[in-house]
Amino acid sequence: MRGGLILVLVLVLVTLTVQAKTLTGKVVRVHDGDTLTLLVAGNQPVKVRLAGIDAPELDQPYGQKAKRALSALAFRKEARVESPGPDKYGRTLGTVFVGAVNVNAELVKQGAAWVYRAYPFPPELEGLEAQAQAAKRGLWALPVDQRCPPWDFRHKEPCGSPIVAGQAEPPELPAAGGPCGEKRTCGEMTSCEEARFYLTQCGVSRLDGDKDGTPCEALCR
Repeated sequence: MRGGLILVLVLVLVTLTVQAKTLTGKVVRVHDGDTLTLLVAGNQPVKVRLAGIDAPELDQPYGQKAKRALSALAFRKEARVESPGPDKYGRTLGTVFVGAVNVNAELVKQGAAWVYRAYPFPPELEGLEAQAQAAKRGLWALPVDQRCPPWDFRHKEPCGSPIVAGQAEPPELPAAGGPCGEKRTCGEMTSCEEARFYLTQCGVSRLDGDKDGTPCEALCR
């Protein structure tokens, strides 16, 4: 029994090692505030989506400035990307380093991107976001009604109150529900609003099986 368990653990570690990879090359294009193209060996372009963060869309307030922030950090520079693998769009998902600078973290620190809580992210990003928010850096200097989370903007959902950066427990769900409870499946959700709350603020990732940012499609059509 013990030998079987050890074998399973070894296989898991091997799988993770195979999936994870490091890419190096020159940043030849910046698409927006959280996506760039890296030219690797053999002049092969690789589109990279920065993990753990979500920058305003280009047609949102601060969207163009977020793109310029990423350009200032990485464009035409040699970069290293630590990637666990591709996202559902085929882009390489990863953390970008230019020299000793963690570009993903630096964008959050500058207030050029949100922490993307719908997916796993390094916990230190919350502290950086809290500092940016307190100092009113970047997008946090915008009026509250212009600080629409990009995941809401993309899906044309009403913009809720901004996430309180660094808050250990999620805020209460206004009107339609309450704080995080024990619900874990779409069948337990009573509305799209409740499903979105559990996904984005309670971290119940299983509600978004296809990883498109929209939970429980039957409710959130």
